[in-house]
Amino acid sequence: MLILVGIGIIQIFNAWEFSYVVLKTASITYMLYLAMKIATAADRLKDSETKAKPLSFTQAALFQWVNPKAWTMALTTLSLYLPTHNFISILTASTVFGLINLPSVSTWTLLGREMTRWLNNKKRLQLFNRTMAGLLLLSLYPILV
Repeated sequence: MLILVGIGIIQIFNAWEFSYVVLKTASITYMLYLAMKIATAADRLKDSETKAKPLSFTQAALFQWVNPKAWTMALTTLSLYLPTHNFISILTASTVFGLINLPSVSTWTLLGREMTRWLNNKKRLQLFNRTMAGLLLLSLYPILV
């Protein structure tokens, strides 16, 4: 996504500066929605919990194209961290993101799997979810100021 945004799609955003405001507003709205869903997730648990089917690799990859967080990351990276938008700079940034992303996602997955043992209690799950929702809200501070 970063490569495709860098080699062309950013031109659309640069042509219409207002599109950045729209994306920022959509991203903040989506993050607020996610924080609310996270904060109240444990409250919606039922005694007879059903396992949700996770997204497939292809579904998860395709989801990024409608994910406001992914768009914000790609456009922010290109706008703030790349002095030029030549293909080598874009490829370098994409490679760095990929190299950082793989161990980060893997670590997050392993921690998530291990934390299920601790989060099997509704009170602990509520505390954890509300803490994570609060941290998500705090992460919006730099965008808002």
